[in-house]
Amino acid sequence: MKGRFTSTKEVQREEVAWGSLAWFSSPAATGAKALVVVEVTIKPGTGHSFHKHPSQEEVIYVIDGEVEQWVDQRKRILGAGDSAFIGKDVVHASFNPSREPARLLAMLSPSVGTEGYALVDVAEEEPWASIR
Repeated sequence: MKGRFTSTKEVQREEVAWGSLAWFSSPAATGAKALVVVEVTIKPGTGHSFHKHPSQEEVIYVIDGEVEQWVDQRKRILGAGDSAFIGKDVVHASFNPSREPARLLAMLSPSVGTEGYALVDVAEEEPWASIR
């Protein structure tokens, strides 16, 4: 495929316990083989807990709100316009410490498998289970 336009009505949206996902680029959404792009909304006081992507790099860019971003055992509060780069197999997490929703764009490469990404949850393992 050479390219594709996607209107907001066509975007595949998914509700999760801590917020929502809007899939702009993935194998299912666009046939992408190298790039996954998802808009993530995190509800106030919740987050996407500690995990890693064994064979993917990721950039997280904050669109709106405030995000407590962890990269390995380092934490930083990111605001609109801030970003974080996460290397392959690096544990990370994103939490919303504020009273307003946070919206960010997550870009992962390369695309992996039919879903576009491979996630390993490590939230129950140490030091991640007790770091926050």
